Amino acid sequence: MSAVQIVIAGFGGQGILFAGKFLAYKGLLEEKNVSWLPSYGPEMRGGTANCSVILSDSAIGSPIVTHPDVLMVMNLPSLDKFENAVVPGGKIFVDSTLIERKVKRTDVEVHYVPATQMATDAGIPTLANMLLTGKLMKEVPALCGGDWEAALKKVVSARHQELLAYNLKALQTGAAFEG
Repeated sequence: MSAVQIVIAGFGGQGILFAGKFLAYKGLLEEKNVSWLPSYGPEMRGGTANCSVILSDSAIGSPIVTHPDVLMVMNLPSLDKFENAVVPGGKIFVDSTLIERKVKRTDVEVHYVPATQMATDAGIPTLANMLLTGKLMKEVPALCGGDWEAALKKVVSARHQELLAYNLKALQTGAAFEG
């Protein structure tokens, strides 16, 4: 891996920033150079939220991602906004429970994952973000492997340690999804 640039986007309250922070900490634990840049609208819940994550073997010149290699979206406005920014040959991960429209581009690899429905069915309805992140990590070679649990321990707060196992289950469920 020289560098992978990722944009994760959706509504506030979907865990968009958490998923990005998890990937950033995973990169740090793997001794990568890392950038994590959150962005959200004025409303915390229901407003737009996105973050840019860069993982690199060399120094990162700017935290701004204008043409991501990987896009993970959890709502239609985010797909509309970022679809055309993905580099040709890039990968797009779509929560197909919440986004009915198909990706229009033919020069990218698309993974439709019914993450919200799968999370609900698995008894972890608030963790669709991590389920989709698990699929992303399985399909992006630069993100495979590593110690998922150690990275989760860095981002799950001390007062919510009981959620660690649920987050790990969500990642594993997403990684196991074939579709």
